[in-house]
Amino acid sequence: MGLIGLTSAFIRPVALILNILVAGITSWQFYLAGHFQWRTFWPYAVPAIPLAFLGGFLNIPAHFFDILLGIVLMFSAILLLLHIAASEDPHQPPRGISFGVGAGLGFIAGITGTGGGIFLTPILILCKWAKTKTASATSALFILVNSISGLFGVISRTNDFPPIRILIPLLLMVLIGGTAGSYLGSRKFPKSIVKILLACVLIIASIKHLIV
Repeated sequence: MGLIGLTSAFIRPVALILNILVAGITSWQFYLAGHFQWRTFWPYAVPAIPLAFLGGFLNIPAHFFDILLGIVLMFSAILLLLHIAASEDPHQPPRGISFGVGAGLGFIAGITGTGGGIFLTPILILCKWAKTKTASATSALFILVNSISGLFGVISRTNDFPPIRILIPLLLMVLIGGTAGSYLGSRKFPKSIVKILLACVLIIASIKHLIV
């Protein structure tokens, strides 16, 4: 949407709505596959939800964050590619760190309309706070709750909802892609492929932030 010149005022609520659908599908698929762990999820989600609402409510131009976010995403992608074959021996971080990371990512999620999961997944993997597929499951539900909270924040400020005629085709595409991708990621692809695909997504998102 950014590449075709749509405004951030339009992009944010639409992106959050699409996030809700695809993250809901993905969360369910990874839960059914046995990869979701509540103890990994809640320390990040609890502080993130109110901060996502605040980020969605505030009218802060997202381009101020684009360069920084683009650099962070590219750096994360490079690190993931360098650690594809690394062994996984996850450990839980101190609660204070989890709360701080969750709060920060929740605020970013509300401002940018990303849901925050694109940042949480590489953090969990690179810091060895979760296995690859557990990180994916955690981030999917993280995106879902933050997107709902952020959307309420946006609507509370603007009292406006994106046109249904524009949402329907986008929702259909997200439904198809999200169902296929979450099924393959949760049940078929090995963790190395999941890491490579995640790195590709991070690179694309990084380029988008840096050039748009």
